[in-house]
Amino acid sequence: MVGRLIFIFFFLMWPTALFASEGKFNLQRVIEQAKRLAAEDFKPEPQIPDFLRNISYDQWRDIRFKDSKTLWQNDREPFKIRFFHLGFYYRQPVMINYVDGRGVHRFRFSPADFDYGKNDFAGKVPTDLGFAGFRIHYPINTPHYADEVAVFLGASYFRAVAKGEDYGLSARGLAVDTATDVGEEFPFFKEFWIIKPSPNDKKITVYALLDSQSMTGAYSFVIHPGRQTIMEVDSHVFFRKKVEILGVGPMTSMFLYGKNSKLEGHEDFRPEVHDSDGLLIHARTGEWIWRPLINPSRLMTNTFDVNTPLGFGLMQRDENFDHYQDLESHFELRPSLWMVPSRNWGEGYVELLQIPSGEEHNDNINVFWVPKDPPKAGETRHFTYALEWGPARYLESSRDYVEATRMMRQDDKVTFIIDFQGRRLKMLPPGKNITADISVAKGGRLLQQQVFKNTVTGGWRLVFQIQLEESFLNDLVPNQKPALGLRAFLKDGSGPLTETWDYAYLP
Repeated sequence: MVGRLIFIFFFLMWPTALFASEGKFNLQRVIEQAKRLAAEDFKPEPQIPDFLRNISYDQWRDIRFKDSKTLWQNDREPFKIRFFHLGFYYRQPVMINYVDGRGVHRFRFSPADFDYGKNDFAGKVPTDLGFAGFRIHYPINTPHYADEVAVFLGASYFRAVAKGEDYGLSARGLAVDTATDVGEEFPFFKEFWIIKPSPNDKKITVYALLDSQSMTGAYSFVIHPGRQTIMEVDSHVFFRKKVEILGVGPMTSMFLYGKNSKLEGHEDFRPEVHDSDGLLIHARTGEWIWRPLINPSRLMTNTFDVNTPLGFGLMQRDENFDHYQDLESHFELRPSLWMVPSRNWGEGYVELLQIPSGEEHNDNINVFWVPKDPPKAGETRHFTYALEWGPARYLESSRDYVEATRMMRQDDKVTFIIDFQGRRLKMLPPGKNITADISVAKGGRLLQQQVFKNTVTGGWRLVFQIQLEESFLNDLVPNQKPALGLRAFLKDGSGPLTETWDYAYLP
């Protein structure tokens, strides 16, 4: 928490001029490029050859960048850069530059820099093809090996890990018109500038130029790998056209099934499969809200009217291998991602999209912040924020938290079992008079509730049962029934002890 406060203070004192020292490449230069580009019509990038567009995932994975060609491989800098080949889903060529004391240098694509494995098309690859993206290596786990810590690959997607973790969820530069009738637009980073660190630097700076039909953007990423990997993001977005829904700080993850959501007809030896298990929001009112994720039977869109939150993110709270039993995917090592706005962005809301999915390879969870007033053509928007990648235990709320959600249904009655955990709850004796504040939206009726000490975990368990009203069960056709909203938290007297459990139950 101390580290987080330091970064918030840094952002509040973070003018663009900080990057504008004369004679050096800086964010201001990217801003000027984005402004000029926004005044022009959008021009799609050239298509890559069909044979690369049509290769399989396994063929693409068999193309490896040669370690000997690594940027700064033989230098004293702890950061190393390696590159991705175009093909399969990755069809958008990007230009990549590096910046050192001598100036700006384009890293030129060459087929000779790649090992094509079993593929037989190396001789057909154009020498001016370009790259799909790049990855950043840094000795995050041991002093003598540069682990992969961050990746920029595909449209405006990027992801990172902290010490001891594997890759999981992704972030994006922007989300545009997601789940709307007009169709989603995917802005893409078309050019990068990677600033060469000094030998003792523990951070690296990357600038990026964003482009799409509706907007351009200038981005700065200052990346600090460590126990938590923190990215300081500064973005300036210039709009060519009006957009209906602008998603700021978007995150994309996967939830197939878990304790509270089984996948009908899916037989698997693994008890749970997910990269994230819940959305956490810290509202400016001080309330902490926990929404367990589900794999819904139909598209679900939920909004949280919290204006600019103090933070929000997708968490992987369950870090117990025994709950996954997957020795290949190791879902217990997937990072959580927490976003902290550097200032109050004004009125808006957090939007959560949960998409039906039958495959663990599909990212079916999306969350982002949406301004109340959508940007119009000719407008500029400026967003600065921190992204904290790391274990959920480093990113938890200041209140005691929801550890697990389980449920069972019998006819028109549904029972919810919610385990709360935390230091204060563990200190409370079993006889303490702890109660629950439970809200049930129209369509359901609270029948009974119990709160008691969980003598195994040391936390407290809330069990309550609701009855689904006949009008709710008969409303509309089965696949269009509305979700039933539920909220609950534990309290001691009149004051809340825990975050608020917030749930949307689909009958």
